[in-house]
Amino acid sequence: MTVSASTRQLKQDDAKLNQRIRQRLKLNRILKYVLLGCTLVGLLVLAVLIIDTLVKGTSHLNLHFLTSFSSSTPSMAGIKGALVGTMWLMITIIPISIILGVGTAIYLEEYARDNTFTHIIKISISNLAGVPSVVFGLLGLTIFVRGMGIEALGLGNSIIAAALTMSLLILPIIIVASQEAIRAVPQSMRDASYGLGATQWQTIRRVVLPAALPGILTGFILALSRALGETAPLILIGIPTVLLSLPSSIFDQFQALPMQIYNWAKLPQAEFQNVASAGIIVLLIILLLMNAIAIFLRNKFSKKF
Repeated sequence: MTVSASTRQLKQDDAKLNQRIRQRLKLNRILKYVLLGCTLVGLLVLAVLIIDTLVKGTSHLNLHFLTSFSSSTPSMAGIKGALVGTMWLMITIIPISIILGVGTAIYLEEYARDNTFTHIIKISISNLAGVPSVVFGLLGLTIFVRGMGIEALGLGNSIIAAALTMSLLILPIIIVASQEAIRAVPQSMRDASYGLGATQWQTIRRVVLPAALPGILTGFILALSRALGETAPLILIGIPTVLLSLPSSIFDQFQALPMQIYNWAKLPQAEFQNVASAGIIVLLIILLLMNAIAIFLRNKFSKKF
């Protein structure tokens, strides 16, 4: 009787387990289709926006558009000043953000002690990655543009002030991405380097950084892409929307492509909406090229190391 009762209990338990498994599989299928539907909706909206932008802006894409300054006449308006200013901004951001971002990640992962203070710093950096860009714009306006209230110490609305502000914006992303890439390098590679007599810095420079380079480069270029499309910080630090001259140094005023697009988009004339769409197409091409470079570098260095 005891054996029979135990058998019945086992059968009941198996039946309950099979029922739970079937319920979970059913729930998984439902969630799969729900998430697929969300993805398709997002892709559909994106496709509609891109197609609408291409239809409106393609007719304005020509050599005159790329080599002319902004104008009050839609047919004469161009992005020469904004394009050159954006290139100046990106070139200035790159060394600042690479040195500070990668240097911070190396210190936190390789040199800093694993204690409460270090954990607080890491959590704070991760939280800063989610802070709205307008907050960084206010910070840049206070510290770099106005020099914390002392006009003589301020940099004004120059390229270097905008680059420092944008670097603050993307530094958390670069630091977090670099930390993850450095953390992913196997400890055995470090131990092998130490076993051959290398110092800690030699190990970091010759072993850890080359192996982590694909992840660092990918995170950096994606962060730079975000800086390229941000408008709120540039508005707050007072970057001009119309400037009929090109910068000659990092201390000069400049135009930026996102600001130029924003200025055209808010004008009431319908023709300027088409000109703004042409500017958006140029910005999208630059972003796609930057992401393609990130993928190429990641694949190249991943194969090497």
